[in-house]
Amino acid sequence: MKRWIPFLKSRPSVAIVRLQGTIGASGRSALNDAGLRPLLEKAFRRGKPDAVALEINSPGGSPVQSSLIGARIRRLSEETGVPVYAFAEDVAASGGYWIASAADEIYADESSILGSIGVISAGFGAHVFLQRQGIERRVHTAGKSKSLLDPFRPEKEEDVARLEKALGQLHDTFIAQVKTRRGDKLAADPELFTGEIWIGKAACKVGLADGVGHLVPVMKQKFGDKVRFRRYDMRRRLLPRLGVAMAEDALEVIEERAAYARFGL
Repeated sequence: MKRWIPFLKSRPSVAIVRLQGTIGASGRSALNDAGLRPLLEKAFRRGKPDAVALEINSPGGSPVQSSLIGARIRRLSEETGVPVYAFAEDVAASGGYWIASAADEIYADESSILGSIGVISAGFGAHVFLQRQGIERRVHTAGKSKSLLDPFRPEKEEDVARLEKALGQLHDTFIAQVKTRRGDKLAADPELFTGEIWIGKAACKVGLADGVGHLVPVMKQKFGDKVRFRRYDMRRRLLPRLGVAMAEDALEVIEERAAYARFGL
């Protein structure tokens, strides 16, 4: 009843949104803008929270989805006037850090991994295997670049050059995002945008984080011991699907584990 009585001030509240997993346009457990949109809308608008806290545990993924999610967080923050605080758990790296940089302040555990401000493209080459097996690869295209970096054909220097140019453009966009959001907090460290990673306090020293701290104590320090927390989590399907979809789920798990393994997790 207190909140409906005008002369009694209601307790401050913080909406918590958990962002865990790799970032991608598709996948049952992937983080993407379409899946997070209703969750973020509720977190920022329901009950007029005093702040939104992001629990981030992500090794990255799609640069486009990272950008879309980060832009949505900033847009909602500005529209509602609600500040955003990011809390890195095991890892907030690459696209995970891109999303974290959308917050007004970033906090980390002493063992959290942050950074990896870079872009990666990985694949495989199977043309030698095909030759040994006597298999002929037949590809017909309209447009000389349609078979760019075909894994079943020998790599071409001009294809690699085009890929590196595209990766460079994506990297520049990532750097611009971090510089815009972190500004003068960033140290003049030549390794900052090389894809290097930093742990806990070291991330604070180079300006990738504002401090070492955990969500509940930091929010209580800012909003008082009586602050209320409202949690918003993505819903996951409990029952596995059958057939090909089940195999896709297994592959998704392997790819996610490989993404975390890049950081020793």
